[in-house]
Amino acid sequence: MMKVIHLSVECYPVAKVGGLADVVGALPKYQRTMGIDASVVMPWYDRPFLQNQETISIATGNIKQGDELFDYEVLKEKNESLGFPLYFIRIPGKLDRPEVYCYPDEAEQWIAFQHAFLDFLNKQEALPDVVHCHDHHVGLTPFLMQHGLAFRERLAAITTIFTVHNGQYQGWIDWNKSPLLPAYDDWKWGLLEWNEVINPMAAAIKCCAAYNTVSEGYLQELFEEANGLQDLFKMESGKAEGIVNGIDETVWNPETDSSLDKNYGVSTVRSGKNANKKWLGKAYGVDFAKPLIVFIGRFAFEKGADLLPVIIDEIFANTDEDFGVFILGSGDEEISAQLEARKSRYEGRLATFFGYNEELAHRVYAAADLLLMPSRVEPCGLNQLYAMKYGTIPIVRNTGGLRDTVMDVATEGGYGFVFDEANPTDAANCVVRALDILQDKKKLDQIRKKIMKLNYSWEQSALKYEKLYNRFVEEKL
Repeated sequence: MMKVIHLSVECYPVAKVGGLADVVGALPKYQRTMGIDASVVMPWYDRPFLQNQETISIATGNIKQGDELFDYEVLKEKNESLGFPLYFIRIPGKLDRPEVYCYPDEAEQWIAFQHAFLDFLNKQEALPDVVHCHDHHVGLTPFLMQHGLAFRERLAAITTIFTVHNGQYQGWIDWNKSPLLPAYDDWKWGLLEWNEVINPMAAAIKCCAAYNTVSEGYLQELFEEANGLQDLFKMESGKAEGIVNGIDETVWNPETDSSLDKNYGVSTVRSGKNANKKWLGKAYGVDFAKPLIVFIGRFAFEKGADLLPVIIDEIFANTDEDFGVFILGSGDEEISAQLEARKSRYEGRLATFFGYNEELAHRVYAAADLLLMPSRVEPCGLNQLYAMKYGTIPIVRNTGGLRDTVMDVATEGGYGFVFDEANPTDAANCVVRALDILQDKKKLDQIRKKIMKLNYSWEQSALKYEKLYNRFVEEKL
């Protein structure tokens, strides 16, 4: 049986900031149903999941980071409640905090995490066939497995796969922090460097056996623009592949979702949405009996969230349709303030929730008719996949994974709405076009049934990862 370790700093429901957590929390579970011995190793966080789950200590050790000596402990979640073995690395003072990101010593945290993982792995009698590294936070791992003086003898032969979830964030580390790294072959320093700094993502791309992006469209975009790494992505394109993310249908399914006020399927989507609209409207003091447009996500530039206030203004100004808007998100406080100011302007038609609330997100998908995603950058996008599973029609910008997964209704077989430019006018015009379609109940029912039947489960994507692993593992057997 092939043994795969997923290495990541996020995993739903333990610690989630974005789509990375959803992928790591689902892919190993589906791989295990295929006969792959998949597990996850991540940092320990002082968060509710770990406070409420029983863990057992399976190993201890220590690492030296610069002049400091750190003790680490490896803990295993006892009951495998997520459907796969889940391991945590705890380092007092480094990997024992409540939040995932935004600490001033973040680089030191991730170096310590990778160092402790490799020290632990190097002591194991049975080694994995594949170490699957997710994003820049663990991007130094392929390099250290091959060129770390303490690790290369046993670990260099292990296949390393690197998944780029977001190429804009690369984990840049100044060279003055290089003494914090485990000892490595100094002749190989160039594998760490890109544009005169240590670039973990660049190091991973150079050293891994293969890398993939989370959609085919995003891979092509990285060849053209990748925050300075586009030339490297092109140079290493021979070992690149695009594999679109899937969704965990045991979590995202309107027929079984325990978060909903009323469950529904393809044949009952209209009544199901009406019931969930009533709950949402009552909870937020807004009449959502009419068509409902929603945004769910981070208030970040790459998500196009700064466009939302003007998009809302233009939609209300450019259509006579009666509709409501619900915004669920967190991040930039200026965007939050602008949206909050518009609630009085559009009283009874606009509601907001500022923060992260997973259960509410499920309810909003179930209530919504239209999901707006005006993203400037979207490596894959999971929101549009969740929305379609719940019969909510996506309105997306033509970029990255959104381009791969949403076809405009104007094309043959189309089922969504797509606009080209990340500006308020193009987005608002597309929303108005979608609102017009909603008036045609027959057409609306056809689209809803089509998108709810689309297969974006992890089963298909997991098979593609297995095929990718086998390209290297079978050669060694």
